[in-house]
Amino acid sequence: MQNNGITLAGIYIHIPFCKQACHYCDFHFSTSLNLKEQMISAICKELELRRGFLKGQRIQTIYFGGGSPSILEAKDIERILNTVHSFHRCELQEVTLEANPDDLSEEKLQSWKSLGIDRLSLGIQSFQQNRLSFYNRAHTAEESLLAIDKARKEGFEKFNLDLIYGYPDTSHDAWMKDLQIALELDPGHLSCYALTVEPNTALGHWAQKGSFKEANDDYVAVEFEILQEYTEKMGYTQYEVSNFAKDGKLSLHNSNYWKHISYLGVGPSAFSFDGEDRGSNVRNNAIYIRKLSQNQIAYESAFLSREDKINEYLLTSLRTIWGADLDYLKSKLNFDLLKLKIKLIEKMNEEGLLLWNEKNVTLTKKGKLLADSVASALFTD
Repeated sequence: MQNNGITLAGIYIHIPFCKQACHYCDFHFSTSLNLKEQMISAICKELELRRGFLKGQRIQTIYFGGGSPSILEAKDIERILNTVHSFHRCELQEVTLEANPDDLSEEKLQSWKSLGIDRLSLGIQSFQQNRLSFYNRAHTAEESLLAIDKARKEGFEKFNLDLIYGYPDTSHDAWMKDLQIALELDPGHLSCYALTVEPNTALGHWAQKGSFKEANDDYVAVEFEILQEYTEKMGYTQYEVSNFAKDGKLSLHNSNYWKHISYLGVGPSAFSFDGEDRGSNVRNNAIYIRKLSQNQIAYESAFLSREDKINEYLLTSLRTIWGADLDYLKSKLNFDLLKLKIKLIEKMNEEGLLLWNEKNVTLTKKGKLLADSVASALFTD
């Protein structure tokens, strides 16, 4: 994003701790808090050592993700935010904290608000106890229902609710009920993800043993279409394949990812992008802490070729309502998508998968069901 000609960037802070392991989750985290103090020190040290990564760009957004950032004490979050301000120039427009419903005490909510956190991303996943238990979530269905009201009482106005669809069942009634409840709460923003089986998770082990069978693609597609229908009726725009928001309620930080705006990721497993190349931190808490204690950055850069940049841009931009900017592809990446792929684009247009004009290429509702495969078909060779 530009502000009077000045590029504004974001900072993502990965907090690698959780109370317990959700059965579907393959994010990097630990259920032990033994290294918490050392981890906070290491994150602050990384913020200091990598202060030049964004090349003087001012920080527009900060996002605490994980893991479960809401597991931290207020003093931990304050220490990190103070470090950001010490080493990075900020023009903050959004500070987001991922939070679990069971962590929303009055004391924590008040402290988060006082620290400048103005958006909560709530890991609801479902409003039904049997599904929460299956997922091994720490919160209850009642806590799911009360989460937004508790936060609103403490002055929070911007929210995101995370929900999971595609749970194998004999009907779609439970998913429709979850959506109905979520939209009645009127959070302004939903992030909805299909239940997927990842290898190194409990679900992955169950699937390998044959004790769990994930829903088939057709079943998941129907639930995705139900999601599109319900949100549209309630005035939500699908501004990215998995994200839906009312006007003025979209996630600024996450939108900047999809627009290829630079961001610094700190904490173990965090990714960074400087506008040209990206890289990631080591996915190991002990190694991350040890390296930072020795004033070494636990980061490995991944050089992106021109082809990598083109394909990555297509993959991310086509997921959004803004689509792929043809001028950007030509001027920045020397890639004339229409000239090189016009026959395929016309064919996909006839199939109802995408729309195009002289400025951009966007996916239709139908195309969003196949977003990754449509994008990969347009990749440069």
